[in-house]
Amino acid sequence: MMIRNQVEHAVSKVQDCQSEISMELFLHLSLIPAVVIVGVLSFLQKRVTRLGIDHRLPFLRGRFAIVVPLDTIGSLSNRWSYGFAFGAVSSSVLLLFSEQYIPFTVPPWARVIVYLVGALEVGLVYFPFFACLSTPFRGAGALLGIFYSLSWIIVTVWDTFTCPSGKILGKYQKLIIQWPCILSLIFLLGRFVYMLVKAVRIHVQEEQEDPEELNDQHQVQHVKRLLRKTPEHRKPLSWFQSRWYEWDPYFKFPNRIIGTVIISLIGLYTMTLADYSLSNVAFDQVDRWKNTLKHLVTSCNQTEALGAMIPQLEEFIDVARKSWLATTIFASLNSVAYCFHVLACYRKHLKRLWRGQKGFLPDKFHKPNSAVSVASIARYSGWQIAFTLWGYLIVHFVHFLFALLLVYGLVIPIQHGRALSMLSNLGIALLSIGLVIALVILQVVLVQIFFLQDKLSPTDKQKPLALNNRKAFHCFNYFFFFYNVVMGISNCIMRLLCSIVTGTWLVSRIDRTIMQRGYENMDAGYSTWIGMIFADHYHNNPAMVCFCQLLVSNTLERHTASAYSTFSNVPPELLVNSRARRRWMLCYTLLRNPHLILLRKHHLSSLHTSSSSPQSDTVVQACVMASQTQSRQAESELPPEITITPAEDC
Repeated sequence: MMIRNQVEHAVSKVQDCQSEISMELFLHLSLIPAVVIVGVLSFLQKRVTRLGIDHRLPFLRGRFAIVVPLDTIGSLSNRWSYGFAFGAVSSSVLLLFSEQYIPFTVPPWARVIVYLVGALEVGLVYFPFFACLSTPFRGAGALLGIFYSLSWIIVTVWDTFTCPSGKILGKYQKLIIQWPCILSLIFLLGRFVYMLVKAVRIHVQEEQEDPEELNDQHQVQHVKRLLRKTPEHRKPLSWFQSRWYEWDPYFKFPNRIIGTVIISLIGLYTMTLADYSLSNVAFDQVDRWKNTLKHLVTSCNQTEALGAMIPQLEEFIDVARKSWLATTIFASLNSVAYCFHVLACYRKHLKRLWRGQKGFLPDKFHKPNSAVSVASIARYSGWQIAFTLWGYLIVHFVHFLFALLLVYGLVIPIQHGRALSMLSNLGIALLSIGLVIALVILQVVLVQIFFLQDKLSPTDKQKPLALNNRKAFHCFNYFFFFYNVVMGISNCIMRLLCSIVTGTWLVSRIDRTIMQRGYENMDAGYSTWIGMIFADHYHNNPAMVCFCQLLVSNTLERHTASAYSTFSNVPPELLVNSRARRRWMLCYTLLRNPHLILLRKHHLSSLHTSSSSPQSDTVVQACVMASQTQSRQAESELPPEITITPAEDC
């Protein structure tokens, strides 16, 4: 409700001058060309399976297939184009919190239906941007996308520059608000022009079309890095890489994540502007009320107590205004940092799942529900944006409270000449907290010195968990029991305060739960995050995708150059029915993995014969040969390219 009121107020303030073009009306009228574009793209595509209507209307020939706006699971192409398409949507997303773009009035109970209708309308209006990027008919999609994006650019720029001023942000108010949307539309126009030029070059056979494969080159490189031996001496990481983010060239974020981050950043930008402008309006109104109250007190000759409250009220309003405006910057930076930190956590969690590590997840999330995981992909983007915007407001309020405590605890006493009393009170508080912490540490030190047995080995880092001097420990435990009861009251209050502050501070962090251990499933945002990364893990695991690509390539007999063929150093003419190649691959695998020799078929059959049989001797020789080869590889590096020769002895 508060966001909706703020947006409605901001929209009403923006519309100070009368523009010749109404963006709300243009949004409604854009439904007509959007439906036409979607219909054309649907007509160009053919359905895979025939329906009953195809038998009744055979002239359709399977036309009018479903148009997919974007692949949110497996597609990694045009990621930044989809991201800027989401950026173009951002200008209309905030309108969903307002009812002004609806040309008719509705009763209060129908507001939910209005929001649903508005969401469907905005989605259909911006559908051509995504559909023209994802359609397999590049030429038609690029041509339609050029006309549609160009019309949006002309109308948006005309509305921005013909009526740029506003009462809140000044002369260039609309330009300040609309420039991310205009930049996104210009980028999309350039992308569609590039697609059209490329489609023409492919049509005149000056350029070849990219082959359709399950995997991308970065996934192939990731799997090759896994198969490569880890170097003993690794290049040391820089300060930024070790503490903040280490770049991985073989990992790409999907278009869903990039689009979510872009629209979150644009939403934060708009929310910060609205917060700054509305807070100025609110504090100006409070100043007017204060002046009115001061005039009434002066004219009516009220008591001295009421008159003494006026300076304190003026001081509080001044402190609150400056604190709110100062914390706006810190809250914005904090929310922007959270947006980029979510990217780092997404990559870190996904790579852990690729390695089979699930220890960072609660036990109940180790086997997620399949339906919940797939639904989480649909929920994540919207929830992440909402969590980011709401988290900005909540974190801003928390920063504001801390700023007030800091000003009234340190700055105001110094300005009023009460520095000694402030330092005295601060010293007493710090001394009390220090004594509590010291007594807690004292208990640990006494147990470490007197009540634990000695180390089992001088190399041990700590003493074993074994009691010593049991009688003295029982007395120690008895006398400290009464003190720990008193100290537990303050620790209980401190625990509650820390939980509240941490929970509100991390409310926009959807990748981290704010619930206690064992109650993580009550955190719907965290459950959505876990379901989403599991769905991406099952659908985009590079090793699994490359394996599937190998199976598809072998099935369709694709022995020409492909992405997976980069794993092999063999010339193409040796790849077909080469016995020497198969034996070499077997030998190389057994040399790198000697334990697999014991699992071979002839070795398992040799277990039923005598130990001196020729088969067991062969196994022993193979193990010795493998160990010698590995020792030689450890001493000297192998050449980068290994010549493949027949290995008949293997």
